Formats: sequence, structure tokens, C-alpha cells
Amino acid sequence: MNPLLNASHRKLFGISLLAVAALAACGGSDDEPERTPASLQLEKIGGYSAGQFLKSAAEIPAFDAASKRAFVVNAQSGKLDVLDLSDPKNPKKVGEVNGAAVLTNGEVNSVAVKNGLVAIAIQAKPKTDAGRIAIYQAADLKLLGSAPVGALPDMLTFTPDGKTILVANEAEPSDDYQVDPEGSISMVDVSNPGAPVVRTADFKAFNSRAAELMAKGVRLFGPTADGKGRATVAQDLEPEYIAVSADGKTAWVTLQENNALAIVDIAKAAVTDIVALGYKDHGVAANALDFADSDGKSPVINITTAPNVLGMYQPDAIAAYQAGDGQTYLVSANEGDARAWGEGTPAYFGNGAKGPGDVTKGFVEEWRVKHLVHKDGFLRRADDDLPAHLIALAKGNGGALLNPANFAWCGAVAGDPKTCRDDDKLGRLKVTWTQGYQTNADGSPKWYNAAGQVDPAGNRLMYDKLYAYGGRSISIWNAQGKQVWDSGAAIEQFLASDECKLGAKRDIACKTYFNSGHDATAALDARSSAKGPEPEGLAVGTIGSKTFAFVGLERMGGVLVFDITDAKTPKRVDYINTRENWTTAFGAATPPALDKVGDLGPEGLAFVPAKDSPNGKPLLLVGNEVSGSTAIFQLNLAY
Repeated sequence: MNPLLNASHRKLFGISLLAVAALAACGGSDDEPERTPASLQLEKIGGYSAGQFLKSAAEIPAFDAASKRAFVVNAQSGKLDVLDLSDPKNPKKVGEVNGAAVLTNGEVNSVAVKNGLVAIAIQAKPKTDAGRIAIYQAADLKLLGSAPVGALPDMLTFTPDGKTILVANEAEPSDDYQVDPEGSISMVDVSNPGAPVVRTADFKAFNSRAAELMAKGVRLFGPTADGKGRATVAQDLEPEYIAVSADGKTAWVTLQENNALAIVDIAKAAVTDIVALGYKDHGVAANALDFADSDGKSPVINITTAPNVLGMYQPDAIAAYQAGDGQTYLVSANEGDARAWGEGTPAYFGNGAKGPGDVTKGFVEEWRVKHLVHKDGFLRRADDDLPAHLIALAKGNGGALLNPANFAWCGAVAGDPKTCRDDDKLGRLKVTWTQGYQTNADGSPKWYNAAGQVDPAGNRLMYDKLYAYGGRSISIWNAQGKQVWDSGAAIEQFLASDECKLGAKRDIACKTYFNSGHDATAALDARSSAKGPEPEGLAVGTIGSKTFAFVGLERMGGVLVFDITDAKTPKRVDYINTRENWTTAFGAATPPALDKVGDLGPEGLAFVPAKDSPNGKPLLLVGNEVSGSTAIFQLNLAY
């Protein structure tokens, strides 16, 4: 402190000792506007390993500024790991929170932090039972209170004032689809953390509006327990992730499998609208993709168009922010997800009977194109991977064809998809069988015969379009859920470019390992026929007058950074991928040396602004579920 600034001077000018200290340390006042960077670059400065490979031992991170602690969901243990981040270069585990202490056999799914409170979502066992949320003090992990919420609380977040916790109750069905709880959003008043009060925004009011929602494009396709009808709308909708407006009045909730967005009035605890997100036309150059993981004798990068193949955006993480024009926008990571329950149950696929399986033993909507469309029908796949619900739809012995008017480009003719089924064409692309085939006015299938002719007595479905999972992109939506921007093919194109580099030193060519998977030895093109790089996790941070989106690529790995200040023209700023081992042979049965492999499978991300950071620099925390590691990145700003 300047010795010339004595007590009388401080009193005269109304400057406190704390303010003087701040001036001395920072060269300015606390309310001085934060400088706006021209750009930024991520640098990994620290990390913590849970020591478990492919066990989801590090998923969702959150940070408390006052205690300088990070809280990381460890699904492998079912607990919350507590890390001391006072030195972000050397994080240390200092404790854990056990959800089972609040809910018998409960497992922690998600975490959120606000104003010194730590909230966790705890799923029950079985997951179809009601879950709970619990609230702790960040500083000493003291349990303050808990409350019941819906089935499978999967994500939770605080409103900006810290007085309410919103919980996405995903309500997934049981593995055999015999128990299917209703999805909902719980709103928990934590003004008094010791006595939380729960209100629920459910979807019951939409049960009578199924036809209206489906006409808008909302995917409603879950079966009833007997496999002969549709579940109610409330059962079918599965809330995934929540974004909240700056004024705390509105929430937007992704309904991932339904390719839709719910808009919620927080004060009224009511869902006011369900918005269909639409489909991505992969037939246009801007939305090209690599849809084949086996191009002839060896995989190659082939980003191209696919007419009449549509992508379902199906976002996982979503965040709300105010753009440069002052409007509220949403940014989403368009991962994609299929319903696939009972995959390991032989009875669902035929159980050795060489015929249809049992529809009460599961529900699987995902299938490769080469298995879906074939001139010889479905039963050739019985006892292998033939979904019981599909063969039941197709009269027990039917099949499916591609409309040659739409798929001549890959070789389809009347009655035979031919080369469209080849592995270097559409053959290995994973699509949903639940939509895309021709229907009558009442929604029933329009039948064709094996020759590809319209025939009410026939047993062939005719697919005009194929629907693939995920957008392989990020999108910007307005507050009403209308898309204003999408990254199109840009993510895959960047990963295939000479500009893209891997490793902490950024010295490995991305294109050598384009669309690799995250749980085994890196392999070129391995994920192209599925969902590509899979943008999944997302965090948004504002620095000065700019807003940045940090996007985790679940399969390819790494974090992409976009400047989204202008919602209509976002720009890619940086990419870092700290997987270091791209050549050693390993897999689930032979896990790698975790201290050498680096970070695999980013799941959740948390932005820490400079004013809250232990080292005074903005940070990004990333939970990597495959490597079980939490990575700490510093944002190095350029002005």
C-alpha cells in the first residue's frame, strides 16, 4: 500500500482498505470493465485422474469460487469427487459426497454450484423410481437438505439468483420397456436450503395433443408395455438438459430423443410450449458429412452429400446467453441419441426361434441401413439384431426397400436397394427405422410388394428418407426455438483439414485420426457411420463484451471454442485435444496406461471467469468420462 495514503486520506475519499488492496494488486477498481480479448487459446495447466478407465469416473464438473473447490460427478463410484483447486496446476482430491447417504443405493448423476451451495441429482435404484436432490455447503460438505424429484434426475442447474434449482427428470424406461415413468422438470425453491420446496412442471397437459405435436415434427415413438401402441406424451418425453434466461423467468429444456425443445415458465412451474427442432438436409453441400466408416479396402475421409438423408439435431447440452444484439439466444451441442433398450436380451431379437422376437423385452430403434433395406426382407436377421417392434410392424415376415426415385444416386432400383447397401455407400450408416417410410392418411404404413410396387397385400415398407442421429454440429436458436445458425459440415471439415492438430503440443495431424472413437485405439473413420465426432458437452463464458462457447467432442475428443457474440455469424476460435496416445493398441479389455493416454471422452464442461478463478485467469474444467480424468485449461487471452 502506498504509505502516503494515510487513514485520513482514505476516510476523506471513501476508499476502504480492501479497495486500496485491489487497486494495488490489479491497477484498477473492481467495477472496471473486463477487457475484451481479440482471441484466446486453451492451455492445459493441470489435471486429476480418478484412475478408472471406461468407468465414467469423471463426468460433470462444477466450481465454487469461495472454497476454490471443484466438484466432479464420479459415476463409477456413484459419488461426487471434491477437488481442491487452490493451485489449479495441482488439483488434489480432498473429499467426496455419497448420494447413497441421502437415497439408499442412490447414485449421483449431476452437480451444480451457486453462492456456496452444492446441489446434486441422485438417481434411485431402480432408475424408474423417484430420485432426490440434495444440497450441501461447498466449504465443509455439510448436508443442508434434500427433496424428492422425478425419475432419473439427469441434470440440474440454479437460476441466476441462486434461489431455485431446476432439475431435468429424464425418466428413461426400464431395460425391457415394461416400466416407463413420465418425464418432468422439478423446480426446487432453496431460499431455505434446509427445507427445500418442490414444484413440478410435467407434460400431462400434452397427452391429448400427440397428433398435433407429431404433425409439428416432435418425435413420439415410444411403445406401450405390450408393444402394440404408443406411450403417452408424458411418458415419451425425456428431459435432458436445461438452460435458464438471465432474468430467471424462462427455462429451455432439451428433449433429446424427441428432437424437440420444451419452453418452461419458471414462476408458474408450467411447460408453455414444445418446439420441434426440425431436420438437417445432408443432401446440400453446406451439410455434407462422412457417412461411411469403411470405404472400399481401407477407410478414407470422404465428406460428401447424401440426398434424402436427414440428420436429427437431438441436442444434449444447451446454454442461454445474451448476444451482441441484446437478444437471448440458445446454443446447443447436437450429439444425437437413439432409444436402445434390451440390446443384450436375446428374447427381444428372436431367442433362437428364427422368427420375430418378444416386444415386451425391450425397444431398439437404431439399425444400420444395410440391415434395414434388403430385397430378401427382415427375417434373415432374426436371432441376430432384428428389432422385435420392427418385424411386428412389418406383418411378422416383411422387409423394407428404398424408393429408387430418391436413392438412385446410390444404386437403388425397384424392389432392390442394391449398392446403396454397400459399406462404402449408405450400408453402415445408423438410422432410425421408426420414420421415413411412406404412410397412409391415418399414419399406417403404405405397403409395397417385393417387386417394389404399391400393394395393400404386400409386406414391404418403402423408405423415402433416412433419418440419422445428431447434427454433427452446434446450433444457435432464438428464444422461441427457431434456428438462426448451424455450423453445418464445419466441424468434420475442420477435423479433416491441415489446420487441425492434436495433443497438448498441437503437433499431431487430426486428419490421420479423423472421426476416431474414444474408448479404443484411434482408428481413422471409426465413427463416421454413427454420429461422427459427437458434439455433446457445452459451456458458455463471457469475457469483456464477447461470449464464447466451449464444445466437447465426445468421440473424437477435445474442445472446440466458438465466438458466438454475433448469433448469426459465430466463428471458430480454437481447438485443443489432450489425448496424447493415438497409436498404442488398447480397448475395454486392455485399458491403457492412464498417465500416458491423456484425456478421452469429454462429457461435461464448466467455465470459470477470471474474477472467480484461483489464479486470476479464466479457466475451463472438463470431465472426461472414458479416461476418468478432470482437465483444467487456462484461457490465454490475446488483445
